[in-house]
Amino acid sequence: MAALMKSLAGRALKFSLAANFNLNRCGQAPRLCIRSFSTVMSPPSKAIVYEDHGSPDSVTRLVNLPPVEVKETDVCVKMIAAPINPSDINRIEGVYPVRPPVPAVGGYEGVGEVYAVGSKVNGLSPGDWVIPSPPSSGTWQTYVVKEESVWHKIDKACPMEYAATITVNPLTALRMLEDFVNLNSGDSVVQNGATSIVGQCVIQLARLRGISTINLIRDRAGSDEAREQLKALGADEVFSESQLNVKNVKSLLGNLPEPDLGFNCVGGNAASLVLKYLREGGTMVTYGGMSKKPITVSTTSFIFKDLALRGFWLQSWLSMGKVKECREMIDYLLGLARDGKLKYETELVPFDEFPVALDKALGKLGRQPKQVITF
Repeated sequence: MAALMKSLAGRALKFSLAANFNLNRCGQAPRLCIRSFSTVMSPPSKAIVYEDHGSPDSVTRLVNLPPVEVKETDVCVKMIAAPINPSDINRIEGVYPVRPPVPAVGGYEGVGEVYAVGSKVNGLSPGDWVIPSPPSSGTWQTYVVKEESVWHKIDKACPMEYAATITVNPLTALRMLEDFVNLNSGDSVVQNGATSIVGQCVIQLARLRGISTINLIRDRAGSDEAREQLKALGADEVFSESQLNVKNVKSLLGNLPEPDLGFNCVGGNAASLVLKYLREGGTMVTYGGMSKKPITVSTTSFIFKDLALRGFWLQSWLSMGKVKECREMIDYLLGLARDGKLKYETELVPFDEFPVALDKALGKLGRQPKQVITF
């Protein structure tokens, strides 16, 4: 923690204690500009910080951070909302391939309102709504100061819970539908993990393109309700894993065409079921491994069906210089959310109740909606 405080303090001007910031009320700090040496400072901030990697419920804590300098090309953003994603948890655990050095502030996406801008910032003004695009670490804090290039201005008409969560999950769904197989209206796709936000977005985005979806869910309490919820979103078929204990799963397709494309975020047997549905020459894209079990593919599937196995990692795609394309797609997705054509369940949780939201995100309280912190 000392290193983090020193780093942040290094950006802050050495100003008189007479400024008298109240760190315990930093979320309600007045719009104060410290003019000594013409330097603009952010308000002090509250943040969820972890000093070591480990279980998030044991290594994270709420701290007060000092003001930092808003340099001439910087933008100070007062955060409005930020989600707790599985990838956020993995970063804190230290198992994600790319993660900030510790100590660090958690969070990787979110939405905020511009609070102040540096003297050379021309594209943003106080009051604008922005999201970090591509996503950027450190969104679990009340004020974030980053270069103007990090922030993407969005339409304030979009509900904040969608603005806060649009990049990681919906964008993954969109890219997977477009990047691997040339799909046309009348085609179909199959996926496991259909109740996830990515899965729900796949259903809705596919439906907008005239593409049918076959959706696999786990056998557990509430599976009947989950089936009805997915049907309401536009799912064509929803099967629990126990329903697929038949020799020929394709007999369950009815009039739907065999899928060219499948999505796997579970692994293990759930991935094998996706493979069974694919037509000859089909492709399965893996973007997660919730079961932590490997994917097993029969020799028959490779030789006689010529199936292809691919992987997708959004951060890798974003690192390919896709900033402009990414922002155009985000605006498209936000437009769908604003118009009610893209929906998924979230739960808004006040920042002061972060430990409860974290427990829900960790699965300690059973299946829960996406947890979104509000500041």
